[in-house]
Amino acid sequence: MGNVWFTSDTHFGHENIIRYCHRPFKTVEEMNVVMIDNWNSLIACDDEVYHLGDLAFFKKDCGLTELLLQLNGNKHLILGNHDKYSRMTFRKAGFIDIVHTPIVYHGFLLSHEPKSIMSHNCKANIHGHIHNNGAEIFIVGGKNIYYNVSVECHDYKPVNFIDILKYYNMPQ
Repeated sequence: MGNVWFTSDTHFGHENIIRYCHRPFKTVEEMNVVMIDNWNSLIACDDEVYHLGDLAFFKKDCGLTELLLQLNGNKHLILGNHDKYSRMTFRKAGFIDIVHTPIVYHGFLLSHEPKSIMSHNCKANIHGHIHNNGAEIFIVGGKNIYYNVSVECHDYKPVNFIDILKYYNMPQ
């Protein structure tokens, strides 16, 4: 098994996200190409990738499957509030698991939106959803610890699990 990666809120195909989140791209095509290149420059074919929602925003399935098949790795998806395609569409695009609810991965709660870790007995919550709208990457709120993997917070690249563990000063 290779490395493990996390990302969220790629919004492939979503032209308006460039304006909404002040992304540094002139066109949606440029955004898609840069994020695919960033993804594939880091992720090997045998790596595991957890996409924590809001994967794409295409009109119907126009080009979605073809675009997502370009992405390296064994892909897992936690559905976000904009992921309106059928599970079959995501499976055709190469996703192994497609779930709507948070999951626990090695003591970390993985979710689209920030969630409390208290009821799950986890170390921290790795999430997306809040993009770069005044959000910090690492937040401690009471007894909850959050790590935001929205692409805007990480130069439009996935985040390696080892780097998250280093951030938390946790053993690998």
